[in-house]
Amino acid sequence: MSFTSFAEMRRSSNFDDLKKEMDRLTTSSFEKKTDDRLWKVSMDKAGNGSAVIRFLPAPKGEKWPWVRVWSHGFQGPTGKWYIENSLTTLNQPDPVSELNSQLWNSGIESNKDIVRKQKRRTDYYANILVVKDPANPQNEGKVFIFKFGKKIFDKIKDLMNPQFEDEKPVDPFNFWEGCNFKLRIRRVEGYANYDKSEFSEPSPLSDDNDYIEGIWNQQHSLSAFIDPSNFKTYDELKSRLESVLKPSASGSTFARLSAEKSQLTDPDDEMYVKSAVAASSNAAPKPLDDDMESFFEGLK
Repeated sequence: MSFTSFAEMRRSSNFDDLKKEMDRLTTSSFEKKTDDRLWKVSMDKAGNGSAVIRFLPAPKGEKWPWVRVWSHGFQGPTGKWYIENSLTTLNQPDPVSELNSQLWNSGIESNKDIVRKQKRRTDYYANILVVKDPANPQNEGKVFIFKFGKKIFDKIKDLMNPQFEDEKPVDPFNFWEGCNFKLRIRRVEGYANYDKSEFSEPSPLSDDNDYIEGIWNQQHSLSAFIDPSNFKTYDELKSRLESVLKPSASGSTFARLSAEKSQLTDPDDEMYVKSAVAASSNAAPKPLDDDMESFFEGLK
């Protein structure tokens, strides 16, 4: 359900639709240059950071308050990087996903390690109001787009679909019945950890509906993140993939070298690239955020 007027949005509730869409997403990099619309919490030297934000409802004329984008990022045996949005975002065939499916179902256990290291990364984009940003107080009271991963998305899902009888479902995107999100990030074993992040008790964003309408009018469109015109074609992606995976002059196979030199793991951008570089060591791979076994078993 999309709204074209503030009065229409205030009279209506699409909480049930939101929960259905959340369930659909959980059962089944848009722009590489700097985007001033995007907000990111600042981290200190220890890798810790905090802020308070408020997730906002769907922008004017759009159905959902978030969009999901899948992408791949890994280094091939050529030393080149493959960092591209996945066409599976648009429910279209994607060359990396097809390769991963073949490797996963090959019956060779080592091929599954390759798949884990070049698996899809999941990013979500949503409008937020920055309530408190200690490191950058000039951002407070402003509307931005927030890019986040599965860990935070799961916290949203848990809030909307509580597991216990004494808990009431909450729509965190609602202006009047939503709640603030205390974003607390710690560096744990070299990776961003969001376990301490939590939602506050539900409360109206403001008692002033004119102020709320002003915030709504400031929201950014999210539709461009999933606009097909902003994705490369299948043939373009396949050509790029082939150039990244081309065997080296030594004759080593892609399977062995990519197992040694490629990895993608954490939803945080900084650690995303760092973990891929670190994959050249013999360290055990990080646990997967996504249920890869279930995903690829379903493709058999």
